[in-house]
Amino acid sequence: MPFNKISFPIILLLSGILTLSAQEKFTISGTISDQKSNESLYGVNIIVTDTKTGATTNEYGFYSISLTKGTYLIQISYVGFQTIEETIILDKNIRKNFSLFESSQQLSEVILTERKAKAEIRKPEMSVNKLSIQEIKEMPVLLGEVDIIKSLLTLPGVTSAGEGQSGFNVRGGGADQNLILLDEATIYNSSHLFGLFSVFNPDAIKDLKLYKGGIPARYGGRLSSVLDIYQKEGNSKEYHVNGGIGIISSRLLAEGPIVKDRGSFLVAGRGSYAHLFLKLTDNNNSAYFYDLNTKLSYKINDNNNVYFSGYFGRDVFSLNNAFVNTYGNAVLNLRWNHLFSDKLFSNMSFIYSDYYYGLELDFVGFEWNSGIKNYNFKYDFKHYLSDKLKLTYGLNTIYYDFNPGKIEPSRPDSGINEDQLDRKYALESAVYVDAEHQLSEKITVSYGFRFSNFLRLGNQTLNVYENNQAVNFNADFQVYESATPIGTISYGKNETIASFNNIEPRFSVSYALNDNQSIKASYNRMSQYLHLISNTQSPTPLDVWAPSDNFLKPQLLDQYAIGYFQNFKDDEYSLEVETYYKNIKNRVDYIDGANLIANEAIERVVLNGRGRAYGMEILFRKNAGRFNGWLSYTLARTEQQVVGRTPEEVGINNGNWYKTGFDKLNDISVVGNYKLNEKWRFGANFSLQTGQPVTFPNGQYEYLGITVPSFNNRNADRLPTYHRLDISATLTPNKNKDRKWDAEWVFGFYNIYNRQNAASITFRQNDETARNEAVRLSIFGIVPSVTYNFKF
Repeated sequence: MPFNKISFPIILLLSGILTLSAQEKFTISGTISDQKSNESLYGVNIIVTDTKTGATTNEYGFYSISLTKGTYLIQISYVGFQTIEETIILDKNIRKNFSLFESSQQLSEVILTERKAKAEIRKPEMSVNKLSIQEIKEMPVLLGEVDIIKSLLTLPGVTSAGEGQSGFNVRGGGADQNLILLDEATIYNSSHLFGLFSVFNPDAIKDLKLYKGGIPARYGGRLSSVLDIYQKEGNSKEYHVNGGIGIISSRLLAEGPIVKDRGSFLVAGRGSYAHLFLKLTDNNNSAYFYDLNTKLSYKINDNNNVYFSGYFGRDVFSLNNAFVNTYGNAVLNLRWNHLFSDKLFSNMSFIYSDYYYGLELDFVGFEWNSGIKNYNFKYDFKHYLSDKLKLTYGLNTIYYDFNPGKIEPSRPDSGINEDQLDRKYALESAVYVDAEHQLSEKITVSYGFRFSNFLRLGNQTLNVYENNQAVNFNADFQVYESATPIGTISYGKNETIASFNNIEPRFSVSYALNDNQSIKASYNRMSQYLHLISNTQSPTPLDVWAPSDNFLKPQLLDQYAIGYFQNFKDDEYSLEVETYYKNIKNRVDYIDGANLIANEAIERVVLNGRGRAYGMEILFRKNAGRFNGWLSYTLARTEQQVVGRTPEEVGINNGNWYKTGFDKLNDISVVGNYKLNEKWRFGANFSLQTGQPVTFPNGQYEYLGITVPSFNNRNADRLPTYHRLDISATLTPNKNKDRKWDAEWVFGFYNIYNRQNAASITFRQNDETARNEAVRLSIFGIVPSVTYNFKF
C-alpha cells in the first residue's frame, strides 16, 4: 500500500503520543461489578462530569482514566442499576472498584431499556447495535422460546434468510459473512431445528454487540458483521437456580461460588421434547435439540483472573430411523486476564471450535460426516495512554482442519466402500492496532489497521487444468461446464499451496454538534478467507466450508458509512440515521446445474464475481417510561455481477447485475413494551419486509417427449411481501416476603392474524385440470405459546 494511504493514521498516533500533557497526571482504574452477584459489568459509563471525558468498562468490567492532579466528580451509570456519584481527590494513582446496586424503584419515570448516554454521542463507534438480555426476554417469540438471533432481526440492516431458515443477513451480506463469537469462540451454525431457534441460551448470556460497520481492527475473517456474545461468569456470592418450562423445550441454570468473592461456576442446560409426544402416537419420526453452557471463573489476585468456558450443542432429526441427521457446535476457551499496570490490560485466550455434521441413511447402508475445526490463540492488549488516547493491539493465529466429507458403510452388506474426501488445512494469522483518540472537545477518531496472512496448506493432491481454468465456456450452447483435469499435483504435509496477505485499514470519526447531537463516518476494509459452499441462501447442516486457494480467491470488502445521531429529552428518545455503501471483490457464484455435495473439485462449478450493497437505516427509540420500544426501517439494495472472462463469454445473467438471494428493498420492524402494573407487562412486534428474490420459470418446451422449463433472468422474481404481528403478556404473581421463589408466566401469540407467509413457491401440473399451477409453502400460521419461568 502506498505510503500516503497509511501515513495519516500513523501521524495521528504519533502526534497523540507526543502531545501527551507534560503536567503531572495520575490514573484511577479498577473494575465495576454487580453488587448482588459480583458479576463484572460490560459497557458501564464512567463520566468525569467536570471535563466531559470518561470511559466505558471492557468485556471484563475493567476501566482506566488518566487525569491531571485535582479533585473530580465521577458519575457511574448503567441501565437497570442505581447511578453512583463520588468525589475523587486524584493526587496519586488510585485503584478503585465499584459495586452497583440494582434499581429498587420500578416507576415509569426510571424504567430504562437501553444504555443510551450522552457519552455515546461523542464516541466514534457507529453501525453498532446492542440489545439487553432483558429486552430480548420481553419480546414475543415463537413457541415461547426466547431467541437472540430473531431479536436481532428487529434492528435496521438485519434481515432473515427466510422463515424457518437459519442464519441472518447484515447489510446485504451472506449469512456466511457473519462472524459469530461466543466467549471469543467461533460458532459456525447458530441455529437449532433448521433455523427455528438459535443456539444461544438467554439465561446464560451476559452481553452482546452486533457490529455492522466501522468494525474494530481486533475483528477479522468475515465481511459483513461481527456478533460478539459473552456468557455470564456466575454468581460468586451465593447460589441460585433459574429456568423455564415451555411447550416444546425447557431450560435450567445453576450458578454459585467456588470460593466466595473469588471464584464462581455457571452451568446451564436446555433441551426440547416435542418428539416425545410423537412416540405416543406410534410415530417414529423425531426432531429435537439439546445444549450445555458452562463457565468457571477465578480471581487469583487483583491483577490476575482466569476463565474457562464451553458450549456443546446437538440437533437430531430422524425419519423412521431410516434417515438420521445429527449436527452441532462444540467450543472451549481458556482465558487469562492480566493487569500489567493501571494503564495496561491484557487477555490471552486458547480457543477450540468444532462444527460437526453427520448423516446416516439406513436404507442405503452408509454413514456420512463432515465438519470444520479450528484451534485459535489470541493475545489482546488494551493500553490507556491518557484520558484522550487509548490503544488496542494484539495478535491471533488460527489453524483450520476441514473435513469435506467421509463415507462409511453402516452395515456389512451395504455394498458401500469407505471413502474420505481429501481433508484440507489452513493457517490464518493477524496482527492489529487500533487507537481511540479525542482530538478536541468535539472531534473523536478511531483509526488503525489489521494485517492478515492466510496459508493454504497440504497434505493434498490437487487437479491441474488447461490454461489454469477449472470452468470452461461452451460457446455452442452458451453455457459453462466443468473442465476436465489434465493432471494432478501433490503437496506434502504443511507445504504451502497458496498464500495471501492483506492490509485492512479501519477509520471512524465522530463530530459532536453538542451534548445531544453528532455526525459520524467510518470506513473499513475486511478480508474473508473462508467460503461457505451451499445451494441455499442460509447456513444449513449440509453446508461445507472451504478455504481460499488458487481458484477460490479471498473475498475483500470496502465499506463506507455516514450517520446522524441525536438524543432527545435527556436520553428519553434517541434517533440514529445511517447510510452505507459496500463493494465486494471475489464473491463466488455457481454455474447452472452445479453439484455441490461431496464435490472434491468445487473449483469446477464456481466463478468469481463481485458484489455491491447500499442503503439507508433509521432507528428511533423510546428508551424510558412505562411504554418503550423502537421503530426501525431499512431501505437497501444488494446485487451481484459475474462477467465473462473473455469477450466471447456471457458470464452469469449475461454479465448484468442481478439481485442476490438476500436482497430486501424495504424492511420495517416495530417493537413495543408496556408495563401496566407490577403484575402485568405486554409486548408486541410487527415485521414487514420485501419478499425474497427467486427465479421462476417463464415457460416450457418439450424435447424428446420430456417437458423442460425455461427460466427468467437470475433472481428476477420475488416471493410475496412478508409480514406478521406477534404479541405477548407476562404475569408476575404476587409473592410473599419470606418466599425466595420468583416466578412469571409468559403467554404469547406468534403471527396472531395467521398470515400465510411464503417460504417458497413451487410449480406443478394439476392432476385434474392438467394445467400448471403455483403452490405456496407456508411454515407457520398462528402459533400460541405459554412458558413458566422461575428463579430461586
